[in-house]
Formats: sequence, C-alpha cells, structure tokens
Amino acid sequence: MCIRRGLSEAALGRILTFMSETFSIETRKGLPEHLRVLADLYPRAEWRRHMNFNDLTAFWLERHLMFRQVLDKVIGDTQAHLDGNSGRYGPELSRYTGFFLDQLHGHHQIEDQHYFPQFMAMDKRLEQAFDILDADHHALDHHLQQLADHTNHVLSALQQGQKARDEAGRLLAVQEGFKTFLDRHLMDEEEIIVPIVLEYGAEMS
Repeated sequence: MCIRRGLSEAALGRILTFMSETFSIETRKGLPEHLRVLADLYPRAEWRRHMNFNDLTAFWLERHLMFRQVLDKVIGDTQAHLDGNSGRYGPELSRYTGFFLDQLHGHHQIEDQHYFPQFMAMDKRLEQAFDILDADHHALDHHLQQLADHTNHVLSALQQGQKARDEAGRLLAVQEGFKTFLDRHLMDEEEIIVPIVLEYGAEMS
C-alpha cells in the first residue's frame, strides 16, 4: 500500500481487513453516503462542462473506458468460441488479455504512487475513500491473477489441439466476474477523483 507509507504491516492488515469486510468490492453497491460529499455536488453528467475539467482528467477517463472495452472484447470472444465461432480466438485472447493485464497493473501503480497521495491531501473528508480504493486495488490483484491463470489454461489446451470448451467456460465465468468488480471500482473511483479535480482544480496546478 503506497498511500499509507508510515503504517506498520499489522496496521495495513487491519485497514485492509476492515475495508474488505465493510466496503468490499465484491459486495458494495456504490460509495457510502458520507463519502459522496463532492460526488453529489458534481454529477457525472456535468463533469466535462466544468471549467476545471482538464486534459489529464479526460485522458484518465479514456483509459478507464479502454479497460472496459478490452474486457468486453475478450468476454465476447470467449462467448463466441463457446458458441462455435472460434476464428482467431487463441491469438486474440493471448494478445488482448496480456495487454489488459499489463496496462491495468501499470495504471494502478501510477494511481497508488502518484495520483492518490496528491488527491487525498486535498480533502480530508475523503480520506476513507482512498482506503477503499487502495483495498480495491489489492482485491483486484487477486482477481487479475485468476484471470491470468484461467486464460493460460485455455491457451495451453488450445496449443495442445483441444477445443478447450470446459476451460473456456470457466474462463468466461472469471471474465464476467472480473467485469462486475472492475465496473464497481472504476465507477466509484471516478466519482471520487473527478469531483476533487473540479472542486480544487485551481489549487492542484
């Protein structure tokens, strides 16, 4: 965890345990009300019209959109393979899943090491929101590993000349589960970060 550099491993463990039990990415339906102080002030539909909405924020949101699109593609390709329309399933699965895993991991590293510490300092009311996002990143690491492992099982079976239907079925369940978790994380993260930019933009330059 990069946000809490001064905490002991035991303290970090307690924070992550609390977040996983209270605001788990697997179970929460959105940000709790006490962390929506800026999200409610700046509705999503109005973000791009605000004077403090900048190019960096637009680029960051575009990266989130790209992650959603790539994940949708590999899910669609896996479903097509199960439906008997394989095409270039193996090469495409390897290419796009590898890209997705590498890019999402790097994206989270940049957020943890650079963006989140800066943004958290802008509004102490949202400090717990960044603990939630940090816990999300740790939880998503586990799901990313599952996605990688199940993808490799499919690719290995295909390389052995098998149709890999069973492996692809299990992969599809993992992909769709990951999509649910990622959508929840990205939505909440956007509703934390973008309103901070809009509220404090002039002070962040």
